[in-house]
Amino acid sequence: MAERKPRFYYKGDRLKPVRAFCQVARLGSVTRAAEALFLSQPAVTLQVQALERELGTPLFERIGRRFSLTREGQLLYDLARPLVEGLDGLEAEFRSKIKGLKAGELHVAAGSSTILYLLPTLVQAFREQHPEVQLVLHNVTGQDGLGLLRSDGVDLAVGSMLDVPTDLAYEPVYSFDPMLICPPGHPLADKPDLRLEDLSPYGLILPPRRLTTYRLVDLVFQQQRVPYTVALEVGGWEVIKQYVAMGLGISIVTSICLTDADQQRLVARSLADYFPPRSYGVVMRKGKYLSPQARDFVDLVKPGLFQRRDYFDSGHSER
Repeated sequence: MAERKPRFYYKGDRLKPVRAFCQVARLGSVTRAAEALFLSQPAVTLQVQALERELGTPLFERIGRRFSLTREGQLLYDLARPLVEGLDGLEAEFRSKIKGLKAGELHVAAGSSTILYLLPTLVQAFREQHPEVQLVLHNVTGQDGLGLLRSDGVDLAVGSMLDVPTDLAYEPVYSFDPMLICPPGHPLADKPDLRLEDLSPYGLILPPRRLTTYRLVDLVFQQQRVPYTVALEVGGWEVIKQYVAMGLGISIVTSICLTDADQQRLVARSLADYFPPRSYGVVMRKGKYLSPQARDFVDLVKPGLFQRRDYFDSGHSER
């Protein structure tokens, strides 16, 4: 077994001799390097000698009073200089970045319904508080949204979740009832004692089956052993409401999407006896550090959200 060479660290600190070496190389003088580092000349000399012993090669050759780099010394200087300068400027750069966190960008993932019905007032309030921040809303749903969260492509998401993966945290804030919508004059518009079985003869207009609403509708009908048919799959509550108003089918929507203007063209009836309310809230990756502007956005949704679990810290603990 080969004998390990002793490692000579001057006072056990690798950075000090490297910094001393870089100053001597830059200034060409131990005296001037010592002044720049606020050290004695013997201290700088010891640090450079310790580095030469560790690397096993001379780094300088002395020409008169001036120190000139050897070929090996020049190679080391080219490697070490940007590292030392980066470390020496770390505090200033860090403070600059901290100030920059007040500006910058905030990326939020949300589905179309959330962006259209839930976020407008929140976005308006955030823009009034942070006019310098560029707010980017990513219109994504399902696995696409989860992928952005996991890859830190967005800071957080706002929406509805049925199944919460273990690597994500979901805090519900808003709750909306499930509603049957149909056009005025439809047989279900004023039918007394509306039951789930009453929907069976009529084709449903639903969002695509990959989305939460379709999965929830299918789950409830299956659990109740009630047959149903899907007449049309189409994305977007506004499109669904328009097609229902045209008499192309009925639909089961969340009350979040119903506005005062819809009262003229649609009849809405509660299905709370059969379907659970839909919650909407904030989703984030566990352990995710949130910038100050992201925290402010979350506080607009609900003050203090996630704080009891320390999700704003660099890591998180499930307490």
